[in-house]
Amino acid sequence: MGEVSGNGGTAFEAPYESAKIYTMLENNPEVMNDLARKIGLTKELSFYDVYSLYDSDLLAMVPRPVFALLTTIPMTEAWKQDRDAEDTDLEWYKGAGLEEPAIWFRQTIIHGCGLIGLLHCVSNGVPSEMIVPGSELANFFEKAAPLGMDERARLLNESESMYQASEAVAQNGDTEALKPGEDSIHHFVALVKGLDGHLWELEGSRKGPLDRGSLGKDEDALSERALELGIRRLVDIQRKAGGDLPFSCIALAPSVE
Repeated sequence: MGEVSGNGGTAFEAPYESAKIYTMLENNPEVMNDLARKIGLTKELSFYDVYSLYDSDLLAMVPRPVFALLTTIPMTEAWKQDRDAEDTDLEWYKGAGLEEPAIWFRQTIIHGCGLIGLLHCVSNGVPSEMIVPGSELANFFEKAAPLGMDERARLLNESESMYQASEAVAQNGDTEALKPGEDSIHHFVALVKGLDGHLWELEGSRKGPLDRGSLGKDEDALSERALELGIRRLVDIQRKAGGDLPFSCIALAPSVE
């Protein structure tokens, strides 16, 4: 269920635009599992295709619990209007430190949305023992956690190892990777259960993490309530506007191999 995605290149008003231009990633398990392993996620977790948001039999194919969903969604006019209305009254995110219910990374990297989407998934809700000690991922999170929004963006921009890992998997998708000068209307959006038990919508080109509501103790990121608060909400926005919403969705869950 691969989609090539770009988030329009960079976040608007980006203070630290990367000198590097990333190759856009495809949102499928092969690509994201390869990238996750390269930077330090253990083999105990894997990404899986989510083939339906409504069919209980297809949803049951995904191992549980689901720690995060990673989706790619096209920027339709209906979604753009909804985003603009929501962002108008929001201030730029000022959170930092281990007390954050969800760790968020602002995108200032050209075409780096796939990597940022992956980081949003593996940095929220995943047990710490699932990250290899001393790995690039572990070291990066240790440095990033206490930093504010702009400093985190700079840290990621300047990480040569993250760039190399992303580039190494960029050709592994089912479709031809977009060239650096090309663009895409698709956005990577991660949906995770935060430390506060809420569902958080995380996208690097917004003003910060978005709290979509509380989840029960036994409700994961693929539970009925999480789907209603998250990806199904976006589908409904488009349906009310008179159309369908093409998207891809993968889930981060325990490995079964």
